Amino acid sequence: MTPPLLEIDNLHTFFYTDNGVARSVDGVSLHVDAGETVGVVGESGCGKSVTALSILRLIRPPGRIEAGSAIRFEGKDLLTLDDKAIRQVRGNRIAMVFQEPMTALNPVFTVGDQIAEVARIHAGMSKRDAMAKAIEMLRLVGIPAPEQRAYEYPHQLSGGMRQRVVIAMALVMNPALVIADEPTTALDVTIQAQILELLADLTRRLGTSILLITHDLGVVAENCSRVVVMYAGEVVEEATTPDLFAHPHHPYTEGLLGAMPKVGGTAERLATIPGTVPPPTVWPAGCRFRERCAYAWDRCATEHPPLYQIAEGHVSRCHLAAEPERRAHPHQPIAAQPGVTAA
Repeated sequence: MTPPLLEIDNLHTFFYTDNGVARSVDGVSLHVDAGETVGVVGESGCGKSVTALSILRLIRPPGRIEAGSAIRFEGKDLLTLDDKAIRQVRGNRIAMVFQEPMTALNPVFTVGDQIAEVARIHAGMSKRDAMAKAIEMLRLVGIPAPEQRAYEYPHQLSGGMRQRVVIAMALVMNPALVIADEPTTALDVTIQAQILELLADLTRRLGTSILLITHDLGVVAENCSRVVVMYAGEVVEEATTPDLFAHPHHPYTEGLLGAMPKVGGTAERLATIPGTVPPPTVWPAGCRFRERCAYAWDRCATEHPPLYQIAEGHVSRCHLAAEPERRAHPHQPIAAQPGVTAA
């Protein structure tokens, strides 16, 4: 059996603050196979982006990745590599696309120079060859007149074109894995669709795996083969995309799907998830979603749920798997705050 391209095992990333220890990522395990696109979804504050930064070891004090965590990529534990070795992985074998391209691009260098720099650092190309490679990458990601655009600065490009530049920079070394952290959040709907189609097309052509971090389940439905749902620093459900959308098990996943706008039919008020994600310094005992859950009972307050096997390839961190009859008796969530929508 072929091992996963990326395997995260029991990842704990904590931040030590004046207000206490923020357990932002608290025991996350997931994997990405070669050529696969996996979606990671959840509200802001659930630990998605911290998980992504942990993979590339970009966590800085007061944060740190705790002992006992493991991040294996192409058979190597990234947490055991020295600084030189991990720099060879970043931008080379694993690349990252951030949600706001203006913060990912240097405003005082042309976009061609910034893409070329990646080729010069990781492939040792000459300045001329690296610029030729940069122009080739701009053409690959669909930027018109790449020979001209390569010599322009980020502020001279539209938001959608800047995001294409960031993708070109990420793909210049043909990485095995691209981590895309909310890559379309700052773009209008039309440009979002173009960027997502570009990523999907490049995956098909280059065989690159993608870890797509988003709060948009519509994006996941169109682009991912498998979905990992995170809440309060941990994985609460994982399944193939068709299975998750057809048979969601965890109440949080049900809430996210219920909050999605529906196309066609009669106009209806969007469903909401009451309350908010608790702060990571004080994760509640038992089930972390219980105060927002319409099914919670005594067991949920005292016993932290494991990941129950629901079906092949489908797991859920909810005691309803052990006591499914409870689902027939929903009630008003404990900390209901009407009007707070799911992200």
